[in-house]
Amino acid sequence: MLVTQHAVLRRFWYPVIPIADLTNSPQPFTLLGEPLVLWLTNQGEPAALRDRCCHRSAKLSMGIVQNGCVRCPYHGWSYNADGSCMNVPQLDPDVAIPKTYRVDAFLCAERYGYVWVCLSEDPLLPLPEIPEAEVPGNRLIPQFYEPWQCSGLRVMENSFDNAHFSIVHAESFGVTEQPKPARSEIVPLDLGLKVYATVPVVNPPTQQKNLNIPDRLTVREVESTWYVPFSRTLKITYPNGLMHLIFTAATPMSDRTSQIVQFCIRNDSEADASAESIITFDRQVVSEDKLVLESTDYDTPVDVSCEQHMPSDQPGIIMRRQLAALLKTHEVHEVQKAEPVLVKI
Repeated sequence: MLVTQHAVLRRFWYPVIPIADLTNSPQPFTLLGEPLVLWLTNQGEPAALRDRCCHRSAKLSMGIVQNGCVRCPYHGWSYNADGSCMNVPQLDPDVAIPKTYRVDAFLCAERYGYVWVCLSEDPLLPLPEIPEAEVPGNRLIPQFYEPWQCSGLRVMENSFDNAHFSIVHAESFGVTEQPKPARSEIVPLDLGLKVYATVPVVNPPTQQKNLNIPDRLTVREVESTWYVPFSRTLKITYPNGLMHLIFTAATPMSDRTSQIVQFCIRNDSEADASAESIITFDRQVVSEDKLVLESTDYDTPVDVSCEQHMPSDQPGIIMRRQLAALLKTHEVHEVQKAEPVLVKI
């Protein structure tokens, strides 16, 4: 599945950049092959336009923010969050700016400390709701923001794959003497998936400290949720009541590249476990996954007959079938809209 070839994928929300990165200047980002410029308006709200001035196609992201608008670095044309040109320095002040002086604007919002963008005016799903992020006393820890050379579908399948723990994560939490995956309860949704499992894990000394669990072996009660197409939450609850919820998005920049956005939510405090130590352990786990995932084919098939499977692959099979149905339904609809009407004369 080449993500840039399917228009329906433009109808979902994706986290694209930490909102803190927009404090001082506009920033570029490429989403599904679409070059964007992002900045903060005078109200502190994020805005997203196509990163091309309508005059001579200079990158607006190379400009500055002025009076809440993004100003082109070439001739100084300024655009507001709606994409309308608000100032042309070369025109007399009493001359009306033509309405054709505009740039395409996209839906943009802030949530969980990140800017989210949808390239369509008609999203198929709302922004993900993570109730744990709203619980007083819980803390949100930004973790990773980096490009990976693999498909978002591979990242999502890996997130629901209990069979790779003893192999890929042998140095972090995998129980090497038990390669058989934990059994899962799988609940398909209309657009998405939930999986519940009890997973035995190994806790190295640093993780025992992070979890306030003195035992080398323990279990995780896991609730995983897939948000179509490339986001998920992994809610881990330990026997002592500690919750460690990880949100991961593989935002599709291009067919080959996904921007990994990850943060975690915990119901403990900095005094219990420092954010630095938590990130360090999760970095080890993520790096183990990255090494393998970047070796896979980026053109991940949604046709389940194209690769071989085993019983524990069921979550990934459901993902592929849902995406295949989504692509088929909407591409047929697009073809029908594009068919010419024949008029008999």
